Amino acid sequence: MRSYRFGDDEIDRQIDELLAAADDHPDDHVHHDDLVREMIVTSLKLLRDDSDRGDLKLINTALKEMRYSFLVFSRHRDVPKVTVYGSARTTPDDPNYELASEFSNRMVDDHRWMVVTGAGPGIMEASNRGAGADYSFGVNIRLPFEAEANPYVHESKLINFKYFFTRKLIFVKESHAFVLFPGGFGTQDESFELLTLIQTGKSDLHPVVMLEAPGTGYWEPWRAFVANLATQGMISPDDFSLFRITDDIDVAIDEILTFYRIYHSQRYVDGNLVLRLRAAPSAELVERLNDEFADIVSSGRIEATTAFPAERNDHPELPRLALHFDRRHHGRLRQLVDVLNREVAPA
Repeated sequence: MRSYRFGDDEIDRQIDELLAAADDHPDDHVHHDDLVREMIVTSLKLLRDDSDRGDLKLINTALKEMRYSFLVFSRHRDVPKVTVYGSARTTPDDPNYELASEFSNRMVDDHRWMVVTGAGPGIMEASNRGAGADYSFGVNIRLPFEAEANPYVHESKLINFKYFFTRKLIFVKESHAFVLFPGGFGTQDESFELLTLIQTGKSDLHPVVMLEAPGTGYWEPWRAFVANLATQGMISPDDFSLFRITDDIDVAIDEILTFYRIYHSQRYVDGNLVLRLRAAPSAELVERLNDEFADIVSSGRIEATTAFPAERNDHPELPRLALHFDRRHHGRLRQLVDVLNREVAPA
């Protein structure tokens, strides 16, 4: 691949010198100088392009927001996290407020997950309150009518955003599961974006739970609307496997934990979708998967494998399944993962 450079020999030399001078870990075997170089070159090209100041401010703010967010979350990278969405207008006497608080408390106390919210009032406040400051993240959006974060997020885990798009990116990037309580336009926006990202493969598979207090009557009308999309051929019936609707907190927690019972993570390597697993499936189960899910394999077969060379730093000790996934039927892929989680014995 052609090197991405500024195109002026003297400036490119100075960039090389700057990178060498700024590298705090010159002997580290993992280097990312190539990517940092490209960011510097892109910034200089924006200057050369005589870009509009408003465009530069947008890029500058987004980059700074992402860099700081990555830093904050990197301190807790090995702890699983669940993002909780819901209305900022939910009051403490609402049963959904209590349910959100209880859900977060149980995820922390019983399972040692951390909780991520938008740091605002309502469902967000309830979730951070239930989780406690030590296990809460707040991904706050600066709005004129909701400027302050709720008091249950410690400043060390609070990130303030100007832009929704960077904030939404961090929610998805840093979370292992998502729970949506009743809410307004923002909650609906998050629910459809989550499902769109998973359905199109722009995000890895994640458990997505729509949870509400019994008798609320919020998610069933939503399901009816989504069913109409399927009836009209705008989504696949298999896409209903990408989410779970319930009013039972035990069902919600089980949906999240069961998803990671055997499944660990995924990655594409040389055209293969690699599913990393916590335990190896039997040869008989692999054969059955080939029979049941042949419709989503574009060529070849589903094969048990060890880590590819490109995965040497990505949990190489874990067993894997590899397949040439058609990259279209993610609802069916989720069904395959469900079979693994249900039928493979833990190591």
